[in-house]
Amino acid sequence: MKRHMSLAGRLSAVRRPPLGSPLQILLLACSFALAGYAGVRLLAGDWFGVTLWFVGAALLHDLVLVPLYAGADRALARGLSAVGRREWTVYVRVPAALSGLLLLMWFPLISGEMADRYRSAAGLAGNGFLARWLVITSVLFGGSAVLLALRLRRATKERPPVDH
Repeated sequence: MKRHMSLAGRLSAVRRPPLGSPLQILLLACSFALAGYAGVRLLAGDWFGVTLWFVGAALLHDLVLVPLYAGADRALARGLSAVGRREWTVYVRVPAALSGLLLLMWFPLISGEMADRYRSAAGLAGNGFLARWLVITSVLFGGSAVLLALRLRRATKERPPVDH
């Protein structure tokens, strides 16, 4: 004979998704409220321009930038594989990704196109962003090179001596 479960039994058998602690739920609700407020404020002035900018940015990223940096990464990986050092790829990928992200975020100021607008809005000089970005980029790649050198030095110290 088949046993029939009551409705309450079937509902309790359905697994409930974990909700988290009350603090997590409160923080999530606050972040949604803040994002909603920012969206309303952002779209209040020029909703068509903002929407066009988001769609354009998504298309530019997907159709132009992804093939560019995927191709560059593939070329880097193949080049390092050809010399037997594919594991060094991360020492170029990380600083390049961080530098590229900074360039994308600050491009209007790095290019100098928005220096006057920045000066009027922030009350600060809008020049010097290119030099700062270049310094940050060189520090990122220099730090990566130092980490690679330390790794190689540690690897040579841990290697047992060769018997002749």
